[in-house]
Amino acid sequence: MDVSISARHVNITPRLEEVIHEKIGGLDKFLQGLDHAEVHFDEARNPRITDKEFCEVVVEGHGHHLRCKVHAPDPFSAVDAATLKLERQIRKLRTRLQRRHHGSGETLRHMDAPAIEPEPGAVAVDDPPQPEADDDRIPVIVKSKRFYLAPMSAEDAVLKMDLLGHGFFFFINAETNRSAVVYKRDDGDVGLIDEAG
Repeated sequence: MDVSISARHVNITPRLEEVIHEKIGGLDKFLQGLDHAEVHFDEARNPRITDKEFCEVVVEGHGHHLRCKVHAPDPFSAVDAATLKLERQIRKLRTRLQRRHHGSGETLRHMDAPAIEPEPGAVAVDDPPQPEADDDRIPVIVKSKRFYLAPMSAEDAVLKMDLLGHGFFFFINAETNRSAVVYKRDDGDVGLIDEAG
């Protein structure tokens, strides 16, 4: 798998680069078709934050898109935590693909591949441990809502989102007259997704 590495405020040593290529680059052995990974590091500047290293990994290929964010005390622990988190996502994806292709004669490479063992110090702050039984569970829609989509500006949509206390808000963008979504980003800012025309 092709792995690209970027960093801000973090020194990428040759040893760290080697570990990233070994662990993140090796995830393709668990699921066929994963061909590119982007690894980005950043460091929190706030002295009160203990897990200063932030690592975001995006893995893509063959129609699959996996993404994780982790915080850890150092870059090596962040790579370990990201690897574990992505390995869990791959296990869930394999389970879904296996159920979809069950009986079709297709096989998934390394369906019973061993799990990646955690190394000491690996911490994934934003991924609380889940029971193993939940890994095979496919989420179901348990609630649905209907509401009127009013044309409004993106700024008004952000205001409504804040007033409702939601993490996102779906609306008709008055500037484009198309569907759009505003959402809260992890960095505290807001993102806007507009329907393509």
